[in-house]
Amino acid sequence: MANKTQTSTTKPDGKARARVVVQSYKRMTPGSAAEEAMVVQHLPLVRTVVGRLAMNLPSHVDTDDLYSSGLVGLLNAVRHFDPEGGSSFEAYARVRIRGAVFDELRRLDWVPRSIHDKARKVQGAIQEIEQATGETASDEDVACALKLTLDEYQELLDEIKPATFVCLDASPGDDDDTSRHESIADDTQPDPMDCTARREVARLIARRIEKLPEMQRKVLALYYFEDMRLREIAEAFGVTESRICQIHSQAILSIKAYLAQQEKMDETSHLLAHA
Repeated sequence: MANKTQTSTTKPDGKARARVVVQSYKRMTPGSAAEEAMVVQHLPLVRTVVGRLAMNLPSHVDTDDLYSSGLVGLLNAVRHFDPEGGSSFEAYARVRIRGAVFDELRRLDWVPRSIHDKARKVQGAIQEIEQATGETASDEDVACALKLTLDEYQELLDEIKPATFVCLDASPGDDDDTSRHESIADDTQPDPMDCTARREVARLIARRIEKLPEMQRKVLALYYFEDMRLREIAEAFGVTESRICQIHSQAILSIKAYLAQQEKMDETSHLLAHA
């Protein structure tokens, strides 16, 4: 019996992959050797961002594709960063990388529609409670509104976790719209009204975070700004990782509910002004 020739394929390492992505990008938009050097220098940042996100993704999502998207985000950051803008390059690049990765995740459409539907149901309950009371909805409030026990509601938060790890990057009313991280970060858009809208969204998110319960604020700060993994946050607070995921999900959905409510109020004001 004839022997089959074994073909071995090795995936390129980070620097090799970066060179491929950069060269492809440069063919479309020529740049400089200094840009390529800057990209290679910040490869660990891409690996960090993708690695943290990959922990919350199912195994069938190809992290190599996410890494390539993150590299494109990094290159965009290198090309568009303004040192006079007041933020560090790393902070700016992190936002662009996350935005590019989330765009790829949306393209892959890896979160089942049923999960999105359940997340929207929770978000709707939060929005109704907070609109009626003017206070941040607690787990108990939302569980009651959904006619669930507290344990059942927390199980639901675990179930919809995949949707809440990308929802800050989606528009308040449509999970398929442009990345919110990207829209806030991209100050190269020619339309000044776009820049104004992005700044307003960033302001609204910051305002909502200030009103969240202390534990939710801490989890968001440690996860999004201090680069701590959920497991590390759980260890720091002496609770389970599952509980931290639930707190994160509740916080994100509260922010999204707030943005949706603000959008509805803006639309109403616009209609009244033109009535």
